[in-house]
This record gives sequence, C-alpha cells and structure tokens, in this order.
Amino acid sequence: MTTLPRRPPTVVAGACRAPWGAAADGLPGAAPPALPNVPGFVTSRFSPLVAAAVDACLGEPDGDRDPVAGRGERTAIVLATMCGDTTTTDTATRRMVAGQVHSPLLFFQSVTTSVLGHLGRRYGITGPVSCVSDGAGLAAEALRLAEVVLDDPWLEQVLVVGVDVAAEERVTWAREHTDRTYPLGPLPRGDAVVALLLRRGDEADGPSPVPGPAAPAPSGYGWLAPLVALCPGTGPRTTV
Repeated sequence: MTTLPRRPPTVVAGACRAPWGAAADGLPGAAPPALPNVPGFVTSRFSPLVAAAVDACLGEPDGDRDPVAGRGERTAIVLATMCGDTTTTDTATRRMVAGQVHSPLLFFQSVTTSVLGHLGRRYGITGPVSCVSDGAGLAAEALRLAEVVLDDPWLEQVLVVGVDVAAEERVTWAREHTDRTYPLGPLPRGDAVVALLLRRGDEADGPSPVPGPAAPAPSGYGWLAPLVALCPGTGPRTTV
C-alpha cells in the first residue's frame, strides 16, 4: 500500500507580544509595558511574557474556541530561547555576591521551563515538553523540533513558544566574546515573545501551512521574526 506524503504542519493559532513601549512602535503585537501577574513568579518578565503570549494564542481554557480542549494529553510544548531568563540569573548572582539569603522563588523560576508547568495546569496540557537554544538559526531549529515532535502518531499538535528578554550586561559581554567563534542571531529590541499552535497538516481544520523561510518578517523581533511572521495577520503564508 502506498503511503501518501504528510502535509507540512499547519498554524492553528498564534500570538506575539512586544511590550516595551516606544521601542515596539509599528511592530505586530506591540502592547503596554505592563504584563499580567503570574502567581509564583517574581522580578523577571520572562515567565509573564510566555504566559501572556500563550493566553493570547489559546484563549480562555475550556472556552468555545480553546484549541486544546479535549486534546491536552495529545499536545506537546516546545520552548525556544537564545539567552533564557537572564534577569533571574543576574538577580540570584547579585544576591549571592552580596551575601543575601537565596529566594526559593528565584530557585524555582531559574528553570527555564518552569512557567510551562503553570500553563500546562491551566490548559490541561500533559504532553511532552522540550526546550531548545541555538545560535543564528534558532527559529528554524524550533520549527524543526516541532516537526520531529509531531512525528509521534500519538500527538496531534505542538505549542511552540519563542522568547527572550531585553539583553543585559551578562548577555552583551557573552555576545562580544563569542560572536567570532559562535555566531549568534540578532536579539529583539527588548522583551519579546511569540506563541504558535501547530497541528499536523493532514489533521488540521483549515489550510494555513507553515511558511517557508522566504516569508517577510518584522526586523524588530530579532531571531524571533520568522516565527512572528507565522502569526495570523502579520505576514503572508506560503507552503514549505
């Protein structure tokens, strides 16, 4: 029996957030600097950024338009970040150098994927969770990983989240000392995040194929730009 080739993954829903005031003028997803509070997370905007984008992407849990309802155990998550939660890392380092007592909350949120546990409980997502980081090709790597995840016939969809917070002194120093031997992609102009829900093309409800690399993208989002271009309303879509 001949097996027909599977269609590329399909964008079911997407949202991007660039909540850093005037620096985000003209960018899709630009929002006021304030972010909704996420219980249990402090100091850093990394986890609240992820939560804000995922909530905008998926909508209210168990709502009429919740694309995860009834699919929680068949939904995976892929988190992509070039630098991780540098705010939490820097805060913990400064407290240690100053001889201060470590904060249990900082220890908890120093795990990059900790916010995904919060979101998994909120939406009932119990599928596998992956985290990836890379240099110049991180957006493409995140999409490749999403396709690998969808090779599992048990899974129906994957939530891809790309995020980075504004570069701090630690990030600037690292880039200056490693770019020649390990080139890194461009960082966003400030805090930025994108969330995409991808489903296997042969199981999706409508034709919204993932674009190829030629799709235009807003430059202010840095390495996240190719993912932002996949969000509905931010750029044209073309089949891979």
